[in-house]
Amino acid sequence: MSMYVGESLVGEGNEVAHIDLLIGDKSGPVGSAFANALADQKMGHSNLLAVMEPNVAVKPSTVMITKVTIKGAKQAVQMFGPAQKAVADAVSDCVKSGVIPKDQADNLCVVCGVFIHWQAEDDKKIYEYNYAATKESIERAMKNEPSVDDMLAKRDTAAHPFYQG
Repeated sequence: MSMYVGESLVGEGNEVAHIDLLIGDKSGPVGSAFANALADQKMGHSNLLAVMEPNVAVKPSTVMITKVTIKGAKQAVQMFGPAQKAVADAVSDCVKSGVIPKDQADNLCVVCGVFIHWQAEDDKKIYEYNYAATKESIERAMKNEPSVDDMLAKRDTAAHPFYQG
């Protein structure tokens, strides 16, 4: 398969994490999206590599894209600090546990959409929620979850947290 898709919402309040991600071969559509994300920077949408520490980028190579406009230094530091560390740790832990096959880590790449609320305050929660959401997104993507049957089973009973209609 050339593209895996994952999603997860974890946490509550202004520190809530919502991750959307793609995993795929560097030579396929996810690789193209990865390159475009790094090459097409826009004001308020600074895409960045997931690193465990400076000079130690994760494998598979992972680009984090902002899902909201970054408004000010505080929000930027949250993206480049606890969120970046959380995504990097989750990716590396998924390789360590075998969710992402280690022998494929150099061939794959990840495009990870990250949401940082403009009123988020607690860096520890930002880290915890983004770590859990990224890890769960990767696990779901690699298992192709939810299945079509699971999705259809929830069609008439699903409750969206931001739409009550």
